[in-house]
Amino acid sequence: MLPEALLGLFDARADKMVPMSLRASVSNASAAGLCNFIDVSPSPFHVCRTVSVQLEEVGFVRVDERDAWPTEAGRYYLIRGGSLVAWSTESEGPFRIVGGHTDSPNLRVKQHPDLESAGWQMVGLEPYGGAWLNSWLDRDLGVSGRLSVKDGNTIGEVLVKVDEPILRVPQLAIHLSEDRKGVTLDPQRHVNAVWGVGNSPRSFISFVAEREGVDPTAVLGWELMTHDLAPSAVVGVESELISAPRLDNQGTCYAGTQALIAAVQNPTDFTPVLALFDHEEVGSMSDRGAFSDLLSTVLERIVLGRGGGREDFLRTMAGSICASGDMAHATHPNYPDRHEPAHRIELGGGPVLKVNQNLRYATDSVGAGAFAVACEQAGVPLQRYVHRADLPCGSTIGPITASRTGLSTVDVGAAQLAMHSSRELMGASDIEAYADALAAFLMPSGPVSM
Repeated sequence: MLPEALLGLFDARADKMVPMSLRASVSNASAAGLCNFIDVSPSPFHVCRTVSVQLEEVGFVRVDERDAWPTEAGRYYLIRGGSLVAWSTESEGPFRIVGGHTDSPNLRVKQHPDLESAGWQMVGLEPYGGAWLNSWLDRDLGVSGRLSVKDGNTIGEVLVKVDEPILRVPQLAIHLSEDRKGVTLDPQRHVNAVWGVGNSPRSFISFVAEREGVDPTAVLGWELMTHDLAPSAVVGVESELISAPRLDNQGTCYAGTQALIAAVQNPTDFTPVLALFDHEEVGSMSDRGAFSDLLSTVLERIVLGRGGGREDFLRTMAGSICASGDMAHATHPNYPDRHEPAHRIELGGGPVLKVNQNLRYATDSVGAGAFAVACEQAGVPLQRYVHRADLPCGSTIGPITASRTGLSTVDVGAAQLAMHSSRELMGASDIEAYADALAAFLMPSGPVSM
């Protein structure tokens, strides 16, 4: 049962905080900072590298899972492929966890990518996640990801980032469509990219390898994906919007990182953790997805590293809570009928609490209370999202994390339009408010009992 002090915050005050223009920021998050974060992080592997650089600037040290776990209090992180977990043991106590995911829907390079059609040199691409395919047409695309390469008797990894317009998926001319209303895109036939003309065969993988200074014959495997080259930007008549790719879910990766940095500089009686998983957009069923042992293993080793046993770990987990961060649907001005009419979500309206009675989101009343307290502490307004009951609802790492770990979990996010498009839109002020709410969640100063 919620304590009386926490119940006292379960009213309209949590939805009507101080105007964001008048409050003091808890984190260092900004619209410009998010734009830069996204532009240097075109793949999950680059997200992990970008986050690690920011963490190391404030004293975090990388841990190798194969090594003995650190027993000294400090700030640590590990990377498993495109996933990252970071934590601080400078304070002990139950875990406060901010979760998110590093991957975004896009078009990925096939294993035999070299194609030729009608005199065009083509690269075979395959949709990843719920990519909104028409948004990828007629865009200048670069390539990013990683190569697995043979280096003597070892296998190494090379990050790939080709920020040049080498690929393009061309739209069919309107004059060639049957009714001049466009075509239904076939993911097998209609999303391959052109990258040259002529009949001389070319190796796309060799091209990528050479661009990264790698001998093409040393390449053993790859995870390569396309990204839109138009830079992220603050837009709108009063610069009140952010136009960028991959807001879902790099908005959370950035905000969560800033929240963790703020939390470790203001330690409380909780152990702050940031968990960013790959493969959420395709179900999380991988060695580094939310369905893996990554988070539970790290949390148990943290308890063991500070001298606890299995009983201590289980007791710590019972008192811990996770905020599953993912972007949320703002009410679309051109399609307001697609939204629950009593739950309008606005850009610039503050963080979003997401609730679904069929548990597509993990939020329950206890989790809702914890996040309402965090928003109260941060001085930001709170919006409450419910999906239309007659439309299928998407999901997050929240239900997966809750069921895999037993952690009390709440689903939250920041509002945006055009989710899963190659280009998305959010409120410029929302990223700071989102990061501040997550920071307050990691370092609560109000009532916290459950």
